[in-house]
Amino acid sequence: MAAALDTIPEPFARALDEVAIVVADQPTRTQLREAGLGPDDGLYGLYEGVPRTEYAADWAFVPNKITLFREALVEDFPDPDELEHEVWVTVIHELAHHLGIDEGRLHDLGVD
Repeated sequence: MAAALDTIPEPFARALDEVAIVVADQPTRTQLREAGLGPDDGLYGLYEGVPRTEYAADWAFVPNKITLFREALVEDFPDPDELEHEVWVTVIHELAHHLGIDEGRLHDLGVD
């Protein structure tokens, strides 16, 4: 995972300082539900927090976190090079959410 994170380009690399990255085996039911997914849907990563575009002085601090889901990633990408690439794509995708970039724009940028 460290190799994938070391090659993340700007402006995403700067945003890594604002977001904790954790690894879990699989998403919780709550995480799936909040992402609009069912129990049989796959999920590689999830951003939880307040996007930069929604920061406001009167809001309570909420930690920003990206969770990578190991089981789905390893199952779908058994080749180490492909796994590293998918971790890279997933982290950039989730960092984009932190930066306030929506799914449509991510698609336009080729990060979906």
